Amino acid sequence: MSISARLKQLAVVASLTTALGLTSTAFADTWRYAHEEYEGDVQDVYAHKFKEYIEENSDHTLKIYRFGELGESDDIMEQTQAGILQFVNQSPGFTGSLIPEAQIFFIPYLMPTEMKPVVEFFRTSKAINEDFPKLYAEKGLELLKMYPEGEMVVTADEPVTTPAGFNGKKIRVMTNPLLSSTYEAFGATPVPLPWGEVYGALQTNMIQGQENPIFWIESGGLYEVSPNLIFTGHGWFTTASMANKEFFDGLSADEQQMIRDAAEYAFNETIEHIDGLAEASLEKIKAASDDVTVTRLSDKQIQAFRDRAPQVEKTFYEMTGESGKQLLQQFKADLKASQ
Repeated sequence: MSISARLKQLAVVASLTTALGLTSTAFADTWRYAHEEYEGDVQDVYAHKFKEYIEENSDHTLKIYRFGELGESDDIMEQTQAGILQFVNQSPGFTGSLIPEAQIFFIPYLMPTEMKPVVEFFRTSKAINEDFPKLYAEKGLELLKMYPEGEMVVTADEPVTTPAGFNGKKIRVMTNPLLSSTYEAFGATPVPLPWGEVYGALQTNMIQGQENPIFWIESGGLYEVSPNLIFTGHGWFTTASMANKEFFDGLSADEQQMIRDAAEYAFNETIEHIDGLAEASLEKIKAASDDVTVTRLSDKQIQAFRDRAPQVEKTFYEMTGESGKQLLQQFKADLKASQ
């Protein structure tokens, strides 16, 4: 980010802080919601459906901030915990440093790749809907909804079909210790980077690959600088919407329920949106570039990666202790039930 852009961003945050500090009553009916993606991306769809429900069922208005308008993921989380923002959408890929148990989503081959059982899991999981809200509450956050965005796809400077193919490759990961452990297990060298630095790092060969759902690879133009798409089948990108807990607890019971209903409405609408999104995004990528290759690993090739997953589970236990062990047991039971 340039110095001028950073100063502009800080000025926006400062103005929000000043407004809230000077006259909270005057701004009581305008709520602020920040997320990590661009216009039209999955989190943006969710945010606008959430806004639609809030504004149709209350006197409140919702102001949405997209990626970069108030900073990176860490910035918008800090602003939410400070009460500058009322709502935030952040992936466990970044929340994992704040809530270690949230890194569970980055244990490879834990979740299926088919959409139907994934969605059923998010709807019915006790770990998702009962256990995680307690963990988020300890950090001053009211967890409203966790939801899937799409299967994770790796891009690299050449097609890869074996763990040995990742040897010597620096793969960008979110600032998440367990995700680093996953790529170490896969044979790569993980490089934690904020999103704003990824395109340039790929372009200059500072890194040789990264992972994201296919719609984000298309939206962010990553295929332009990392054209080899590898479907490893190792997981889904998950994200979460949440509120500042002090703000949420200060609302009436009716308003709290209205917000929960808005989150449920946005969840259902977003699930409809992502149905077929990956396929459509892949077609756009292939139409835009002749350099793109698509590698879908066979069951035998996937097994070579899957065999390395237990060491990531072990790292998860080391990071989270007994609470993580219990959560993973519940997670697995919920996944089995959803399938």
